[in-house]
Order: sequence, then C-alpha cells, then structure tokens
Amino acid sequence: MKIKTHPIYYLLIFNIVIAFADYVPTDSILLDCGSTTDTVDVDGRKWVGDSNTAFGLPAGGSVTATADFQDPSLPSQSPYMTARVFHSPITYNFPVSSKTRHWLRLHFYPAPYAGLVPDDAYFDVESSNGHTLLRNFSAYVTAQALTQAFIVREFSLGLIKGGVLEITFRPSDKRESGYAFVNGIEVVSMPEIYGAPAALVGFADQTVEVAGSALQTMYRLNVGGGYVGAGNDTGLSRTWYDDSLYIFGAGFGITYSVDPKVKIRLPSGNSDAGYAPANVYGTARSMGPDSRVNMNYNMTWLFQVDANFTYIVRLHFCELQLSKINQRVFDIYINNQTAQESADVLAWSNAPGVPVVKDYATYVPGDQLLVALHPSDATRPEYYDAILNGLELFKINDTLGNLAGPNPSPSPMLLAAEAREPEPGFKKSSRSGRAHVIGGAAGGAAAAVGIAFAICFAVYQRQRRVLGSESAGTSGWLPLYGGGNSTTTTGTSKSNASSHLSSLAVSLCRHFSIAEIKQGTRNFDESLVIGVGGFGKVYRGDIDGGTTRVAVKRSNPSSEQGVNEFQTEIEMLSKLRHRHLVSLIGLAKEQVSLADWALHCQRKGALEEIMDPFLKGKVGPECMRKFAETAEKCLSDHGIERPAMGDVLWNLEFALQLQEGFESGGGKFVEGTNAAVDDANGSVGGGSEASEESDGLNSSAVFSQLINPKGR
Repeated sequence: MKIKTHPIYYLLIFNIVIAFADYVPTDSILLDCGSTTDTVDVDGRKWVGDSNTAFGLPAGGSVTATADFQDPSLPSQSPYMTARVFHSPITYNFPVSSKTRHWLRLHFYPAPYAGLVPDDAYFDVESSNGHTLLRNFSAYVTAQALTQAFIVREFSLGLIKGGVLEITFRPSDKRESGYAFVNGIEVVSMPEIYGAPAALVGFADQTVEVAGSALQTMYRLNVGGGYVGAGNDTGLSRTWYDDSLYIFGAGFGITYSVDPKVKIRLPSGNSDAGYAPANVYGTARSMGPDSRVNMNYNMTWLFQVDANFTYIVRLHFCELQLSKINQRVFDIYINNQTAQESADVLAWSNAPGVPVVKDYATYVPGDQLLVALHPSDATRPEYYDAILNGLELFKINDTLGNLAGPNPSPSPMLLAAEAREPEPGFKKSSRSGRAHVIGGAAGGAAAAVGIAFAICFAVYQRQRRVLGSESAGTSGWLPLYGGGNSTTTTGTSKSNASSHLSSLAVSLCRHFSIAEIKQGTRNFDESLVIGVGGFGKVYRGDIDGGTTRVAVKRSNPSSEQGVNEFQTEIEMLSKLRHRHLVSLIGLAKEQVSLADWALHCQRKGALEEIMDPFLKGKVGPECMRKFAETAEKCLSDHGIERPAMGDVLWNLEFALQLQEGFESGGGKFVEGTNAAVDDANGSVGGGSEASEESDGLNSSAVFSQLINPKGR
C-alpha cells in the first residue's frame, strides 16, 4: 500500500525536528607529548605540552624527543613532531568525570627519535577498568602496511571508576632494544551514543548491549562524500573519510548531494543518539537509475578487521531525493547474513531530510567484514535501489577486556617496490639493510592488500614564462607527455610556448617512480583527493620541485577491474585522438559545478554567457536550443527522467542537421524525417558522413557505449 502525503502533513513533521547542535564536552584534554609549549593544530584545537603538566608522570621515567623528519602528509606539526619515549612502563593519570563516557585517541608518528630506530618500538597500552587497548603494537609496521605516515587509534571508554583515567605504556620485553612512544593523547568526554542495544545479525530476537563496553573505532566513512575533519563534527571531534576506497568490486553506484531546498534536521529528543554531522547526511551513494542492473548486483563495502571479535556496524541514512514510503526499499547484509529486510528510510524517519541511525552487531571469526545493500522486491517499491550516507565500524572488547589485535602485514608488492627504490625520507638500517621509514606513506587505508600503481598525469603548469601582458601569471591544465626525463621548460614568448606544447602532444606518457608519486602527493594525503573514478581515487600533487601540478589516479586494489585493465585505460586516454572529441586537457574544479552553472544559464535563457567566444554568432538558435534541451535532460536528478543513449544520439543528429540548415542559409528541418530540405530546389538530403581519425585505435572499442543504445 502506498501512502499519499499532503503538504500539511509535512509541515507538521518538520515542526517536530530540531537543528544540529554541537556537543560541549565537560572534559577536554589534548596533550602534545614531549612538547614544552602549547600548540594549535590544523583544526584550530589547542594542544597542551605535557612537559608543562604532571598527569602522574614520574621524574626520569621518560625522555622527550623531536622527530628527525617531517613527513609532508602530516596534517600539522601538532602533535606529531614531538614525542615522549619510554624505556620502562609509565602511566599517565588524567582526572576526569566519572559520569560520562570518554574518547581516548592516541596519535603515533613512527619517525626516528634521538637516534632510535622506529621499527624497534613495540609496546602495550592499557587503560583503567582492566582494558588492553594495544598489545605488541608497532606503529611503524602498521603505518607501512596501511601506507600512512601517522596512525590514530580511537577508543570509547565506559564510565571511569574513581574519576581518574589511567593510561599505561609498556615497552615489549621480547625485544632487547624495544621502547614505547606516543606523540599525542586526547581525553575528551562524550555522550552515551551506544545506549541502545544493537540487533545481533543472524539471531532474530537477540541484541548486544554496548553501553558497558569499551570500543575501538575501526572505520568511519562519509559515504558518497569527502573528508570531514574533527573541527566540522558535532562537537565529538570525529573524523570522517571518503568511502570509495572500501567499495568491493566495480559496483560504485552513483553519488549525489542534498538539494538546497531540503533541510536536514534531527528528530526531537535524539540529540545524543550518535548522529553524524549534517554534511555527512548531505551526501549519499545509491546504486543507480537502472532497476534491471541494480537487481543483479550488491553495493558492497569490504573491511579488513581483527578476527574473533564482535563488531558494531552503525549505518547512517537520510533520504534526500524521495518523499513517499515504499519508493526505495532494500535489504541489508553483513558478512552474507541478512541484517535487515525491506529497509525503507522514509518509513523510519517519516520525512525527507531526517537522519536515521541503525546499529547491527556481528561476530567475525575471520579478518574481513562485508556490508552489502540490495534492492528488495518484497513490497514492490517504485524504484529498485538502495541508499547509504555514512558508515561506522566499532570493535567491542572481549570477555577479558581485550581490544588488541595483531599488527597488519605490509603488502609484498609494496615491500618489493620500496626495496628497489628507497623513497625520500627513508634510510637504511645498519642492522638489517631494509628501508626504514621516516615518514611512511599516507592517503588511503588499504590494509594488507596488494597495491598497484598505474598513473596518468594531467599537468598543471605554474607558468613563470611571460606570454604577453594579458597572460602573465596565469596557469592552466595541460596533458603531460614526453620521455621519463622530460621537464617543463620556461619560455619567453608565445611562439616558444606553442612549439613546446606541440612536441609534448605527439609523444607517450612520462613514467614516474613510486618515490616521485608519493612525494608529489604527500604520500596520498586524503586532503588532496579531487575525484573518484571506477578504478580508484584521483589526487592533486606537485612534481618537479613544486613547479608542476599534476593529477594522480591511484588504482583501487579491491576493484574487480585489475591492473591490466587500469593500464589499458591509461594507455587509451593517452593515445586517443578524434576529430569529434576534444583532446583531454584536464580535473575542472571550480567554485561551482559547471553543470549547475550551465543549467542556471539555460533556465534564464542566457546560454551565450558560457559559450566559447569563438562560436558566438556561428551556431543557429534552433540547433542551440535542441542541444541545450538534450543536455538538460541528461542532467536530470532521477535516472528515470534521463533519456536513453539512443535518444541522445538522435537528438544530437537532429541538432547537427538544424545547424547544417542554418549554415546553408535558409535551410529548414522537416519534422518526422532525418533530412534537411533546401528551400531553393526542394531536394531532400541526409547528414554528411562523419569521417573518423582514431590514430590506430579501434573505434568499436572506444565508442562501444555510444553504439549500445541501452546505456544511460
């Protein structure tokens, strides 16, 4: 049964929701370990140097140290450039409220400190209430395996008995030269966001109580959106990451953002229920517009986890497009077990723009956890589709109070690549001859899986040459070609620049070493992500001493599309030349979306404002109208409203013949035919044959999507 809604009904619903409000913690301790001064991080948060506070540290039990090298991917110097080093067990004592939960975040930057080798640091971390947080932990091995320069471990601790939180660092006794270290400690009170029991997957009537447990945050993802820093959270100082790296296979679906007319509001009385910030609910990922395709695949996320623990999967939903119950209904699966049948976000929330949080518990005996969504046909919904806005994954302590898991294993492919070519910031160990990271690698968290790099660069040249007074100091995106040793040259005239670009355009892609790639992208810093494709993320970077800006596409190791296909895509894009295709120039990022701006101009009848000046006066008004109408339909928010590819081709051919009639001077188009009629002799003729120039490429491969009329 479909529920028809009335505008007054929605008015009543929106009157009982509340705006997002930031939580104000009663305890907030940000400790910059090893620092003698107070500092401020990139989010504007103040860190207190632990040399100026006691917190129970015994005199002489530890030393302070400064990192030998600052990795370019570090978000800020605070709290990573100084550390406190322990050669024996040391305990911090933090006075806190005994009435609330607390976040505990430990920050590690595995660099050489005071002559110490970073891979000698193996240690345990224990907290009050008998919890083991880390055991035989190596920040160096973990950073290397995850290709990150720094590591943050986040825990949520239950009520602290006696109002004193004890954190003990214990160097491993299994290594002769072992030591412990920490760069930063956060102790911040938090609301009880785990109060409601979680449904136990696979057991219809059983739940898992979380309120009295300690948890470790494993993943926190902004599904369909980008990075959200701690400063943009709801007062809980959480960090949210792009979800695309964790999508399993090629089923990326589509992403979209909230319409400005839809206001995201929280349900009344649920401000402490663990909601994400509004900008997480303002983006979403769905399966796509084609119901037949959607019914034949699952939209799936794959996570590496520690075996033999119970996990809480927290899913965040917010319907941004639809307005009626039973329009979009789907099933939720966790590790191939049904967690929720016939999930309908609007049935849960009662209105668009109102977030919903659902918790599911599952025991994982292996080292992987899958979350999958699939359209449900049980209720015969209007659209066969699924949606997700955010995802969090928490590990619950076991019956012994343990949360510690093993150190991940670095990818053999990554180790082999780094052994062949040590990157800047690495230096050899005198004992083992292995490359030892000073900064490590940053960007994604692709744990313990093979990482394959195949890079296509589009280069942004910071032009220092003078091309006339009107272009001095400007910059643009260029395709980068040439041999492995080619560099951007500096010219002093327009003719020099033209000859330089011509020589670049006729050669193959330049090849880059892993060291150059990591250095240019600050080791794949998440803040440099400018796009996501079917094979993985695209990062902005700088090479050649910072004089050249590039876009780096990094393959997703979990994608079903492998290294060979990725390389084929790159080679095709590098070689592609066709008279009907504009040559690839570059990763337009404006202040506004070009599509949105074009639609704005179309609706106010001012498309000429965005037309290439060279084309003004040369395009017939009827041709322009038909072309714009076709493009506008292709940009419809709902897939069902977008035309099939065959319809698009027909309309473009129609527009072309309108243009030919305009250029012939008085030609008209006869509706119902594919021909232009010449006014002078009444003859009917079809469009001219289009010649192809593909520089040796197989046109059937390049244009297969255009030939197939079923695609959208």
